[in-house]
Amino acid sequence: MKEKVIYWLTGSQTLYGEDVLEHVAQHSKEMAMYVNRYLPVTVRFLTVCKSSEEVVAAVKRVNADENCIGIITWCHTFSPAKMWIKGLSMLQKPMCHFATQYNEELPYDTIDMDFMNENQSAHGDREFGYIVSRLRMDNKVIVGYYKDAATLKELASWCRSAAGYAFSRGVKVARFSDNMRDVAVTEGDKVEAHIGLGWQVDYYPIGDLAEYIGQVTEEQIDRLMEEYGEKYTMATDRTDVVREQAKYEIAIDRFCREKGGYIGIVDHFGTLHGLNQLPGLAIQDLQSKGYGFGAEGDWKIAALGAVMQYMADQKGTGLMEDYTYDLKDGFCLGAHMLEVSPQFAATKPEIQVHPLSIGGKGDPARLVFEGIEAPEAIAVSMVDMGDRMRLIVQKIELVKYPHPMPNLPVGGLMWKYRPNFKDGVAAWIYAGGAHHTVVSSEVTAQEMVDLGNMWGVEVVLIDENTEINEFKKQLMWADAVWKMKK
Repeated sequence: MKEKVIYWLTGSQTLYGEDVLEHVAQHSKEMAMYVNRYLPVTVRFLTVCKSSEEVVAAVKRVNADENCIGIITWCHTFSPAKMWIKGLSMLQKPMCHFATQYNEELPYDTIDMDFMNENQSAHGDREFGYIVSRLRMDNKVIVGYYKDAATLKELASWCRSAAGYAFSRGVKVARFSDNMRDVAVTEGDKVEAHIGLGWQVDYYPIGDLAEYIGQVTEEQIDRLMEEYGEKYTMATDRTDVVREQAKYEIAIDRFCREKGGYIGIVDHFGTLHGLNQLPGLAIQDLQSKGYGFGAEGDWKIAALGAVMQYMADQKGTGLMEDYTYDLKDGFCLGAHMLEVSPQFAATKPEIQVHPLSIGGKGDPARLVFEGIEAPEAIAVSMVDMGDRMRLIVQKIELVKYPHPMPNLPVGGLMWKYRPNFKDGVAAWIYAGGAHHTVVSSEVTAQEMVDLGNMWGVEVVLIDENTEINEFKKQLMWADAVWKMKK
């Protein structure tokens, strides 16, 4: 992510003379260099904008730079906002308005009009903010001193969202099956997703993958089996079954790379012609390497998972499914048949082989483990509401299993809902949230809200402040607003 660039653009004007402009440029360079040390991306000072022509030139450079994922704007002095109109209207990258200042405190004993004219971010912020609002632009406003740790954390969070947005524009999902028959929530408009989110979703018959599987060599399988032995505990003597999964992983990875750089995978237990098992261990290990996965044809979760994996640096993030409740203690047990990512494992996962009662194929190998604990985590779902996409983000707390479950051979997570069990479940259902989610202990709720705003989709947040009656009203108001937009 450090290879990605955020350009720093400073707003000013010529009214105060060349000496002031020299100070403006020097302060801007110092500030950009300072924040760069604390952010996951590279921040570079670009220019001091003093005219419409300079803004346009800067925005053209920003748009043309493939490594640039966004801009930070800062108003050192008063920056007349009409000069920003043409350039901002052309901007194709996310923007953060950094409402900060070179000096943290006022020099009360010496302050005079020269100081006031040179350091008037409070003045410039309002002029710039008005024109951004008038242009109806999506814009993140971050307020605080640029050396303050909390402010830098907020800025770093926005940078991760901007990086996720840029990554999203190139996400490609290889779909080896259609959606599970009669299931509604996994459906969606793939063309609209390609236009609005950048997600390219392509179908390939499972037979195409079966051909790749047939080309995997024993030597390739041996190498991956060694890798499995280093990362996981082999808790089965049915190594032939494990080798079959290794063969699937090698074939899927090669297929995705050779067919054009797919980073999302979709399969379905009901469409496995040419395969002896449902991919389990194979999909789990691929997720640990950054692939997004969607079960039963759920391409939205595969794409969303790939984006969030990138934002999380391939840590604590992957497919999840709300499975069953503990109504007494207010927990939800999340799992899936086979495909939960080992990024969620609290201890070294075990490779086990067990029968699978659906699909009609052989007993698959899978990773079995108890999930991590995390006081701050999120569950995220993307659903198609017919006239727009809705991104649903819920804060959850990942907790330890309250009791052992020796007869449940899956990787799983246990969590508590925000704001509480009853309202958390009800809010998710009212919002139309899917049973498939991407859970992350690394990506924050605010980062997903910011990403949703960059995408231009409806964002629904369920957190500790959610009150059901107000929440239902918000959904109703949002429905009316989005219908007017169309």
